[in-house]
Amino acid sequence: MKKKTFFFPRSYPPYEEKQQDTKMEDAKLDLYFQLNRKEPEQKNIKRLIKIQPALTGFFPVVKWLPKYRFKEYVWGDVMSGLIIGIILVPQAIAYCLLAGLQPIYGLYTSFFSNIIYFLMGTSRHISVGIFSLLSLMVGQVVDREVQLAGFDLSEDSRLEGISPEDLFNSSKTNVSSVNLTLGVFNMECGKECYAIGVATALTFLAGVYQVLMAVLRLGFVSIYLSSPMLDGFATGASLTILTVQAKYLLGVKIPRHQGFGNFVITWINIFKNIHKTNFCDLITSALCISVLVAAKELGDRYKHKLKIPLPTELFVVVTATLVSHFADLNGVYGSSISGAIPTGFIMPQVPSLNLMSRVALDAIPLAVISFAFTVSLSEMFAKKHGYTVRPNQEMLAIGFCNIIPSFFHCFTTSAALAKTMVKDSTGCQTQVSSVISALVVLLVLLFFAPLFYSLQKCVLACIIIVSLRGALRKFRDVPKQWRISKVDTLVWIVSMLSAALISTEMGLLVGVVFSMFCIVARTQLPHVAILGQIQGSVFYEDAGEYENLTAVPKVKIFRFQAPLYYANKDFFLRSLYKATRLDPLLEIAKRKKAEKKAKQLAAKRAKENVQDNGNCQVNQILVPKDHEFHTIVLDCSAIQFLDTSGISTLKGVRNDYKEVGISVLLASCNPCVLDTLKRGSYFGPNEKDISTLMFYTIHSAVQFAGRREIANTHCTVYRLNVSLYN
Repeated sequence: MKKKTFFFPRSYPPYEEKQQDTKMEDAKLDLYFQLNRKEPEQKNIKRLIKIQPALTGFFPVVKWLPKYRFKEYVWGDVMSGLIIGIILVPQAIAYCLLAGLQPIYGLYTSFFSNIIYFLMGTSRHISVGIFSLLSLMVGQVVDREVQLAGFDLSEDSRLEGISPEDLFNSSKTNVSSVNLTLGVFNMECGKECYAIGVATALTFLAGVYQVLMAVLRLGFVSIYLSSPMLDGFATGASLTILTVQAKYLLGVKIPRHQGFGNFVITWINIFKNIHKTNFCDLITSALCISVLVAAKELGDRYKHKLKIPLPTELFVVVTATLVSHFADLNGVYGSSISGAIPTGFIMPQVPSLNLMSRVALDAIPLAVISFAFTVSLSEMFAKKHGYTVRPNQEMLAIGFCNIIPSFFHCFTTSAALAKTMVKDSTGCQTQVSSVISALVVLLVLLFFAPLFYSLQKCVLACIIIVSLRGALRKFRDVPKQWRISKVDTLVWIVSMLSAALISTEMGLLVGVVFSMFCIVARTQLPHVAILGQIQGSVFYEDAGEYENLTAVPKVKIFRFQAPLYYANKDFFLRSLYKATRLDPLLEIAKRKKAEKKAKQLAAKRAKENVQDNGNCQVNQILVPKDHEFHTIVLDCSAIQFLDTSGISTLKGVRNDYKEVGISVLLASCNPCVLDTLKRGSYFGPNEKDISTLMFYTIHSAVQFAGRREIANTHCTVYRLNVSLYN
């Protein structure tokens, strides 16, 4: 391999210990050592193209299922699958309220997503299905499109009292309809049909985006979703979810607001209509929330003793449904109920191409949030249990968990933290548990779905609100987070407020932009320091942070802890001038002014025939000021990269300080910075000055500066002696 050879100064004893008669020429013999730089290896394009085996790569289940340890894994997988299936049923029905869809579609989504992830996923533990945040985002798009199509959003009782087979019959489900081409079916579509058409088109596009990101290996996009930003975004979205569900708790029928300010406007409408509260729904909500919260708190407190979590949601749903049915709460008190949930499966349909153009932009944040949560959760639990996952395959898996189910009337899915933690705590070993969960949902779809006809919507709202406990508890962590990192806390607050007060999608955009702005601000206003020497060592540290450091005589060591580029070059100059207490431009200007004044004074003296005295005065004025240092060492160890503005800045600093008799040396440059400096001709033609301008360590630069000053002093003394002798 071709090598490039660079020479760096050796470390040698402090210059104070050297005898004064040492000559600079003799010192150069031991000044350099050889360091060979490796030539960057050329990447072979063929190596970047990896063709994986079709089955084991695209369907990991083919690889791990034949190795399944039945006796060791089956009990944990069955138990966790049953528990998750029991939890999925009420949540699948409840989250459809957020999505603005009928409960049957939530069951479809839970069934198909579990089956597909079982075939394609690489994580053994995560639970893929309906996620409250994504359901809210889907619901906002669905409500917007339904409203634009001319339907009335205030019809909350649209399917109460109709039979399951009339679900897609627009003449019975809604008085208004719209002509819509759904795939190969040309039909007059009612409100419910149009809503699921929007949701499936949105889900299909989100899945396509995720697959494209996997194929193009764009998973790096998720690195811009910082943890504080995601937490703040989730908390803000949780406030929006709470706001959307508040009307069901009170039984108040108000339209779902669209656009910015949904949080504030919805609460204003609720308080305006508070006198219309349905007390049956209010009492039911209070009882359900009390039971759910109490059970959650007991479960959290005694989770080390409980082998399985309490199926509280299912208990509440079954009990509330029985009470509502036998007491006829809908007929007697006007309580809002879920309505008919058909059994079986509806004929698959191709998502509407006409609707895709309307929701193409809305699918982008859905795709990003879905794969970000899925990949992060899969990696977190893989690390916990000591195995590896393939992030690219995870993106493919979640992408097809959206593409394929969109043909079967499903909406967007992702991994969910709460259900994944339940799977982990109940002994899950592999994704066989997802098949068990899907079978539980299938039983409900085929046989038990109509039994939920009388289930009150306020009960479903209670389940959703109680599930937000984890996100809302983040408010308690704000003071602690503020003490740890004020910047991260600001990112959390901005993301939370923008998601809650503006809109969910805008909250995501604002959170990402503000988070990146904070990163840029950190590089624009980085920490700078003057370094001092640790006594008895060759190491140097920040004099403002550590005590008992020794200042190097006649040398200033300056550290800049950020890349040097166009956005912070002015800050670099201001900081350097302030730290060294010397602005070379001002010093040059002062000298020019003094020189001009001296010449004027000399001319004036000449006219007065006092030439000798005038020359004496001129010499006094032109004698340069003796600065407290003769060398500046720039510690470049924290400078990751330079751009052309950075190179120009360093050149300007070196030249400006040279004008006032001060040398500028560079130390501890990384290879990237060194290459950039060479390309920018910082070291002169053919890099002839590299040995006197750039040093491998700070200590080498300090010693070189000291020895050069001694040599210069000897030369000055020698010239003075010669002058006196002559």
